Amino acid sequence: MKNKLLTLAVATATAVAAPAAFADTLDDVIERGYVQCGVTLGVPGFSMPDENNNWSGLEVDYCRALAAAIFDDPDAVRYTGLTSQARFESLGNGNVDVLSRTTTWTMTRDTDLGLTFVGTMFYDGQGFLVKAADGISSALELSGAAVCIEAGTTTELNAADYFAANGMDLSNAVIFVTRDEVTQAYLDGRCDVYTTDASAIAAERTQFPDPSAHVILPEIISKEPLGPVVRSGDTRWFNITRWTYFALLNAEELGVTQANVDEMLGSDNPEIKRLLGVEGDFGSPIGLSADWAYRIIKHIGNYGEAYDRHVGPNTPLGIPRGINALWSQGGIQYAPPIR
Repeated sequence: MKNKLLTLAVATATAVAAPAAFADTLDDVIERGYVQCGVTLGVPGFSMPDENNNWSGLEVDYCRALAAAIFDDPDAVRYTGLTSQARFESLGNGNVDVLSRTTTWTMTRDTDLGLTFVGTMFYDGQGFLVKAADGISSALELSGAAVCIEAGTTTELNAADYFAANGMDLSNAVIFVTRDEVTQAYLDGRCDVYTTDASAIAAERTQFPDPSAHVILPEIISKEPLGPVVRSGDTRWFNITRWTYFALLNAEELGVTQANVDEMLGSDNPEIKRLLGVEGDFGSPIGLSADWAYRIIKHIGNYGEAYDRHVGPNTPLGIPRGINALWSQGGIQYAPPIR
């Protein structure tokens, strides 16, 4: 019993002490000269490399915003494409400084893994994609269908809950390790249905040979608050990552854009003055310059600009703002004030 207690004590001490090893992430980032950012392996609109390995997307813009705040250089980022299975281990081991890839905020992930969610960059929900030729109009018609699912995701759990709650048969589900495998299996006809976050379905469909041959069903079966994640135990780094996200939202609410940010330096609005570092110093407490938010907006724009640029109605994804609109415009995106 004594040995067991000793082992437990050591294990507990190790678990508690682990975050301290990364307690100076900002110092490490500055010394290295760039932010190491974990992203999805290639989802249009969210994180996608081109033929020259230049990345773009909503997730990527968040990484670029961090680099702008710290270095005044949005290109001071290196990207690591991570699978669903590898993402948390990679972050926990310090291989990346922040996980920006589409990751659902859940209680277990927020409390059991030594990780902390920064905020919700994109409110999403799980949907279903089927072939138009099959004539399916509702997810309630999918009992017994072969459903393609990525392993180790909330997608797998949500599908099980939905089918069970509706007395439907999920015994023909086909589980794959990576999203690419899921997509290819669906296109090859190895399964009838592709289910994952609705935004990812919309993104994947744009890459199909004939997108119009595939239909997204109307049901959204879950809440999928997607947002950046950092290691627990480093308050300064957490504050930088969180307030980078909040700055993007506050800038949109205040009407500060990439095009007018220099003009807004002369604004009489106290909120804009604080946001842009003209009045007060809200950078020093988190290890940044007073104009950290100005840098973000100058290089990236505000949240609405990033959304419209990558996933909005005028992009191939064509996703309306919906609940991702600001709270003042019918959505639920909301940031605390800078004061």
